[in-house]
Amino acid sequence: MSDPQDTPKQGLIRRLWNGFWSPVSAFSVGFIVIGGFLLGIVFWGGFHWTLELTNTEEFCVSCHTMETNLGEYRETIHYNNHSGVRAICSDCHVPHEWQHKVKAKIMAVKDVYHELVGTISTPEKYEAHRLKMASAVWRKMKASDSRECRNCHSFDYMDFTIQENRAAAEHQKAIDENMTCIDCHQGIAHELAPGSLQEYRRVVDQLAGNAPKTGESRNVAQMRSFVGNISD
Repeated sequence: MSDPQDTPKQGLIRRLWNGFWSPVSAFSVGFIVIGGFLLGIVFWGGFHWTLELTNTEEFCVSCHTMETNLGEYRETIHYNNHSGVRAICSDCHVPHEWQHKVKAKIMAVKDVYHELVGTISTPEKYEAHRLKMASAVWRKMKASDSRECRNCHSFDYMDFTIQENRAAAEHQKAIDENMTCIDCHQGIAHELAPGSLQEYRRVVDQLAGNAPKTGESRNVAQMRSFVGNISD
């Protein structure tokens, strides 16, 4: 009978390898790790696919309450233009950066709630909430320095020599005064409600921490929209 001491001692790597594949209950550690890794890939792929699905135009306008939005959007340069390059809903309303995108998706749960309860289910209800909805979007865009706009548009690559004189002058002014896209381009994709300029001024004041008192007049002469229809 051989002496156990005569048995060659396995190296550290060999012992770790054998331990990795040794059964733990019904499965080996290796099987569990590899299986978990593969399941993780499937989960991540499914999660990413779902996330991208909710960014499609078809998904965004699938709710009945988006009919007004869709109709207005189809009349804008973001839908139909000389270059054929379109910006869909998610290009303007969903950040590209991962952390901001996930936050936006989580916050969008409230939109499902309002769809279910019919908050803007009729044209009358939609118009009653138009300014409030626009104000919420303006606030996000102003706070993020028009982040989603800048995914496509950049002052660094604008050639002012081929722009219309007015556009070139205003863009140069925006650079000089550290303005952001939404300061001038409210209503680029949706019609503006009565009181839009005053409401945008209020948003700017609140973000700056100097909101006027209730009833106080505001100077909105410099807060203009170059697109959209204002019913004031």
